Amino acid sequence: MAAPPIKDPKLGVPKTDKPELQAGGGTASAAQKARTVDELNDTLTKYLKTLYKEVETKYKLETREGLAQWFADEQQAPASDAEKLKDGSFSQFATYFTSGAGAVMKPAEPVDESWPISNYYISSSHNTYLTGNQLASAASVDAYKNVLLRGCRCVEVDVWDGEPPSSSSSENEAEETATSSVKDKSKKEKKSLRKRLELRFGRKSSPPPGEKKEVSPLPQPAGEQRIAPWRSNSSTRAEPRVLHGYTLTKEMTFRDVCATIRDYAFVASNLPLIVSLEVHTSPEQQEIMVELMTEYWKGMLVDLPLDPAQTSEDIKLPTLKELKNKILVKVKRVSHKPADPVAKPTTLQAPVTLSPTQTNQSAQSDVTSDSSDTAAEKPPAPKPKVIEALSKLGVYFGGYHYKGLNVPEANIPTHVFSLSEKTLMEVHETNPAELFKHNKNFFMRAYPKGLRVTSSNLNPAIFWRQGVQIVALNWQRWDGGMMQNEAMFAGTSGWVLKPEGYRNTSQGTTPKDAVPHHNLDLSIEFLAGQNIPLPPEEDDPMDFKPFVKVELHVEKFQEGEGGAIPGGGASNKGDFKKKTRTQRTTNPDFGREIVEFKGVTRVTEELTFVR
Repeated sequence: MAAPPIKDPKLGVPKTDKPELQAGGGTASAAQKARTVDELNDTLTKYLKTLYKEVETKYKLETREGLAQWFADEQQAPASDAEKLKDGSFSQFATYFTSGAGAVMKPAEPVDESWPISNYYISSSHNTYLTGNQLASAASVDAYKNVLLRGCRCVEVDVWDGEPPSSSSSENEAEETATSSVKDKSKKEKKSLRKRLELRFGRKSSPPPGEKKEVSPLPQPAGEQRIAPWRSNSSTRAEPRVLHGYTLTKEMTFRDVCATIRDYAFVASNLPLIVSLEVHTSPEQQEIMVELMTEYWKGMLVDLPLDPAQTSEDIKLPTLKELKNKILVKVKRVSHKPADPVAKPTTLQAPVTLSPTQTNQSAQSDVTSDSSDTAAEKPPAPKPKVIEALSKLGVYFGGYHYKGLNVPEANIPTHVFSLSEKTLMEVHETNPAELFKHNKNFFMRAYPKGLRVTSSNLNPAIFWRQGVQIVALNWQRWDGGMMQNEAMFAGTSGWVLKPEGYRNTSQGTTPKDAVPHHNLDLSIEFLAGQNIPLPPEEDDPMDFKPFVKVELHVEKFQEGEGGAIPGGGASNKGDFKKKTRTQRTTNPDFGREIVEFKGVTRVTEELTFVR
């Protein structure tokens, strides 16, 4: 009997039941339920009474002056919050701490929407369609629904040529008979590799034929009229599909992705959504892509500059507030030379291409342009030229192949360079000042290197500190990278204004002199915990051993000086780590244990994180 697939506890298929309460994208921190506690157990109540006595002795909470002083000195909250404690009694004190007002995380400040869009960090997803690892997981529209409801504002779509719809005609049956021996041989050749990949990574199976998938009702965008679904007869033509090319990942139709984006794009946020396209389709299939996007996103898609008189070379980036409820396409921008007219295929024609799911020799690596780092890795397969109609949809996000920071296209206001984490680290080490200068004015996107087949994530804070606006992460993996993403975008609508020194008006030349750096002494006191859920593999609370680990994500010395970052920035673990003593219960009593960090240097408020 074959061994069961190795389960990765940090990978998970997208949640479809209240995904907005799943952390990672920032929306969970804005939910009122996430900021409140229904009740306190006896241990926590005991500590709260002790704290109340200490505060009451020092500040005299039963007086208006004492309450105001306590809020100003220790809570750093407005004096108006004192009204929430009313008479300053213990019962009101306890109510305050179980309410959202007493949460340790302050609510996010409203974003200033008046800046050009390159002055913001954007909550972004990598290979959004995947539900697990990069080699053998399923592609699902639920993945798009999940990240959009969690606050993601930049999704990725890899598009490949579709295959013609199946037919029961005798002509097709004869053709299938003639080619069956070839297909059988191909299946045998692939079987060994496929089995190994499926056993190593697992794979979500399709529902049995005839079984309908349960679909949850669509949430309605607040104050918006939903656009009526568009229908077209797609049963007589090949249509583009979405998958991770040259792997065992399961596919879905581009049409379904467009429909899901239409339905969920502006439910959690009314700020613009960027759709980053990786185009591997033929010219004919690209025309269908344009047709589908134009029709499904009608009224939302930005297909012309806000000022139609501007050209792609001199167009200026609009402000964030000018693009509310708009979908922006990021696609390769190319110059087009006149070509001989080519007859369009009939509705039954399909491009003759090698299916990206029919190759076994290349299933070991990611070969899209967004997943190759060095010549030592498998080179990307040649991609078809992007047609003009599709390229023109990249109004404010025209993708260009990165050749350097001093090439002519690097000064086009609407260009965007997409670089793997490894390439970006090399640019940082060789030309940090130019990298920082570029990212103050123009867009850059960072994505995980192709060797991260388990969907692990890069360390986003390193790239944010270089001014990179779009740091794409694998949202299906819960790791340090996604925890930092939650910290950056907690309680926001997915766009966060950069620190002042990182904006296009700043005279700063490097991160070192663009923002103030400080030393930090941090002390955290742990009281107790309650009702911690047991992991799925545990059923006895006495076998459960919880502790709290604290990590600080701070700029390294080499990073600030433009040198080589140790490990290439590949790890998303903090540099300063401490933890509490281990308990043996689901209701741990930490006994007011204190975790301290003293003399931490190179701290910047907006770009340093406590995890």
